[in-house]
Amino acid sequence: MDPSKTATGGFTVGYRRIGGTSWQESLPAVAEWTAQNGFGFVDIGRTRAPEGLATLAKAGLTAGQVDLFDWGGYQSMVAPDSDERRQVIAGLNEHIEASAAAGAKVFFTLSPPLDMSKPPRENFGYLVEAYAALVPVLERTQTRVAIEGWPGMGSVCCTPETYRAFFKEVGSDRFGVNYDPSHLIRLGVDPLRFLKEFTDRVVHVHAKDTARSAEELYEYGWGSFPVLARSHGFGGGPWRYTLPGHGEANWHETFRVLAAGGYQGLVSIELEDENFNGSEAGEKRGLIKSREYLEGC
Repeated sequence: MDPSKTATGGFTVGYRRIGGTSWQESLPAVAEWTAQNGFGFVDIGRTRAPEGLATLAKAGLTAGQVDLFDWGGYQSMVAPDSDERRQVIAGLNEHIEASAAAGAKVFFTLSPPLDMSKPPRENFGYLVEAYAALVPVLERTQTRVAIEGWPGMGSVCCTPETYRAFFKEVGSDRFGVNYDPSHLIRLGVDPLRFLKEFTDRVVHVHAKDTARSAEELYEYGWGSFPVLARSHGFGGGPWRYTLPGHGEANWHETFRVLAAGGYQGLVSIELEDENFNGSEAGEKRGLIKSREYLEGC
């Protein structure tokens, strides 16, 4: 089956491999299902990434984004201890070299600090210093790092202010944006205005959406979670992450802006929706519904 593409921009559609259900544990089985159901790639984690990329290539799939860390490791790049950061960077050099040789072009990262008690400005300085040290290996391999603006755990690069400052201070176009409008909507940042400012920095796109409820905003406030009521899965208080098209993002306009700006990358469904996650049938249905929606945008 030919890989799905968006109607606007003709961007290849794939998805981010997630944990939590057994059907995604076997990458060969995932690759077979992916190719049979019209997806063009799978974003994968760090563990055994070169082997994983080879498995995807055998199934005729494009090499998607590769994670710089397994979950929980991202904080080590924003550690106050410079020796700790140097050790982490040495391991990243090896990971980037090996993954690039297997076909990786873009690496995914986040920016939560190790010590949230430190002032955000101080943690931001550690972030810049650590990632700047990766420029030589990124230049050598002609790969890029895409920072996703996930705002959890005190992340120090997730707003227009901090993205703008990071790109200025790190001083290399090897770093870009993993554009995910769901996080911007959650923060109250206009996702299309952000995209228009940073279009030339976008190197990967996550197709995920956010729905917000005025009634729940009244009940719980913007920065709080329910105390007595059940909180959303993949959300909190007045917001929750959803399939693309089930929230507030304008996906047709998103793809139009990306195409006008010369974006030539991929569009990756990141399935985080309490109505679909948690079972094999639900997750497969959510991925297919998302793919079909994006094909029409």
